[in-house]
Amino acid sequence: MRYRPFGRGGGALSSISVRLGASAAMRGPDFVRGLIYAALEQGVNTYVLESADPVLAEMAGEALSAVERDLVTVMVTLGAGDGRRGSARDFTPEGLTHAIDRVLQVSGLGWIDVTLLDEPGENELPQMSLQVLKAQRSAGRTRLLGVAGDGEVMDAYVSTGAFDVLATPYHVNASWQVRSRIRAARDRDMAILAYGYYPSVLARGQRVAPTEAPVRRGLFGFGAGRETSATAAPPADSFAFLHYVQGWTAEQLCLAFVLTDPAMSSVMVDVDTVERLTQIIDVPERDLPAGLAAQVEMARVRSAAA
Repeated sequence: MRYRPFGRGGGALSSISVRLGASAAMRGPDFVRGLIYAALEQGVNTYVLESADPVLAEMAGEALSAVERDLVTVMVTLGAGDGRRGSARDFTPEGLTHAIDRVLQVSGLGWIDVTLLDEPGENELPQMSLQVLKAQRSAGRTRLLGVAGDGEVMDAYVSTGAFDVLATPYHVNASWQVRSRIRAARDRDMAILAYGYYPSVLARGQRVAPTEAPVRRGLFGFGAGRETSATAAPPADSFAFLHYVQGWTAEQLCLAFVLTDPAMSSVMVDVDTVERLTQIIDVPERDLPAGLAAQVEMARVRSAAA
């Protein structure tokens, strides 16, 4: 495993971050423990909880108690519900405070390294909620504040200077808007995390038109028009060659390509079995095949012209 600088405090993240969600929690503590132990043995020091689900937090906290707390980075995604049936999106000051309290209480982690807000809409994150999060950071209960998502509203959140981390979809055919947003975040000394490195349109290898995301209005004053999802790549047949590179799977190539970008601190990977972890864990140690980066650039041009 290779490690990359993270944040202003001199920390380092493993190039791959393991993301754990409801599907992992449903398989029980033994599964979660085994998966985390396997990842630790391979040098993964970064774990992302997809929600504030107390069951998931307790399982992850128990497994990670086997190592010194300062040696691992734990991120928790807030705002999208707590993973339980019927839970709703909640970015209120009370909701965010309660979620942080609950995660810390059941996990025994001591602190959350990154509190990551799940794509809050322009009208979903009150200023009071930001003040509450900053107070949690000042108290050491969370060390960094981050925002995750896609769409025009993310530009506004980056521009506020309120966040330390940006998590963004990023893949071989990422749009210029996403690339511009990453540059803007770097200019503000924000750390960058990637996810969605292998969107389904590339996995299928067929021509699929970009999808439209819902309009979100409010807090930052954006209004008309619709957003194009960065995870819905333009026509994927231009990238069909990714499925025919000897010794590589298309997913491995997509992950390796994202890791060539020095702006990325880590790439979030959804792992549901130890076998799947094994398939991708050595990607950071491999060099892209000769000429593949040039092929990707040419494919981008073709897909943009299609």
